[in-house]
Amino acid sequence: METWNELKDSQPKVVQLLQRSLEKDRLAHAYLFEGSKGTGKKQIAFQLAKSFLCKKSEEAEPCLACVDCKRIEHRNHPDVHIIEPEGLSIKKQQVEHLQKEFTYRGVESGKKVYIVDQADKMTASAANSLLKFLEEPTAPTLAVLMTERASSVLPTIQSRSQQLSFSPLPREKFIERLEKEGISRTLSTLIAGLTQSYEEAIALMESDWIAQARSVVIQLNEELYERPHQVFLTIQDKWIPTFKERRELELGLDMILLWLRDLLYTQVGKTDQLVFADQQTLLEQQALSSSQEKTSQSMSFVLEAKRHLSANVNPQLVMEKLFFSIQEG
Repeated sequence: METWNELKDSQPKVVQLLQRSLEKDRLAHAYLFEGSKGTGKKQIAFQLAKSFLCKKSEEAEPCLACVDCKRIEHRNHPDVHIIEPEGLSIKKQQVEHLQKEFTYRGVESGKKVYIVDQADKMTASAANSLLKFLEEPTAPTLAVLMTERASSVLPTIQSRSQQLSFSPLPREKFIERLEKEGISRTLSTLIAGLTQSYEEAIALMESDWIAQARSVVIQLNEELYERPHQVFLTIQDKWIPTFKERRELELGLDMILLWLRDLLYTQVGKTDQLVFADQQTLLEQQALSSSQEKTSQSMSFVLEAKRHLSANVNPQLVMEKLFFSIQEG
């Protein structure tokens, strides 16, 4: 269980504001947490619930040891209610069920908390039901709505909530978080270059696909300079069987983009920023035989390949054209 000060490392502005509100006993009755996946919205929502319900809290800090804190940590506190999409949306019946729950006094303390995950997925009728609820809060009640797209939440709900924006995790913090999950530094660094979503990062590691994909990308970039005649055979034999799905193809092009960015960093002496840090010797060799202008041009070719992929051009043709353009320069 983390303290507010530990959570402050990843979201300093959000945590500071909430700590001040707790210390002054001036919590809003509703918050709208906005930010991409993996930025700690849910973690901070549950920490806020602990501070709100903990009877032994000191100023903002919950004790983390009492029954309330432990039950919230294990997601089984009777006064903390979670609403999340059933299927594709959050339905009116779910909000009505919540309202019914709230007509009873708080089981443990008289206080109640409700957390709405993916609040942008409420149907219009669910959103309107929740709006009534927000307009006439049953004191003392705390609502936390979470979304990746605040603009998709009903404007009237936005106006009745205090909106807090969650920043993407700093790159190094994100890498450290992945390493704590047992992911190697090499792959953690690559994944942090591909996504800021913790959930997507973990999904990428569920098979050994990402490690295979990385090997193919390194092989192609090595051949581009040392065995250019081999590139098109590798596209057919290695790239196409590895990058089958649309999302895999997009990630593959993103990896090539990261390799070229590493090459550019090597050319300007910023080697502390490398994603393919274990390939520094190869990158230094390539940096000597290529110019910054050519590397930048190659990056624009990759962006063009991504556009062609979006337009449903045959993936093999996209890759062959890309590497032909890079070779011709």
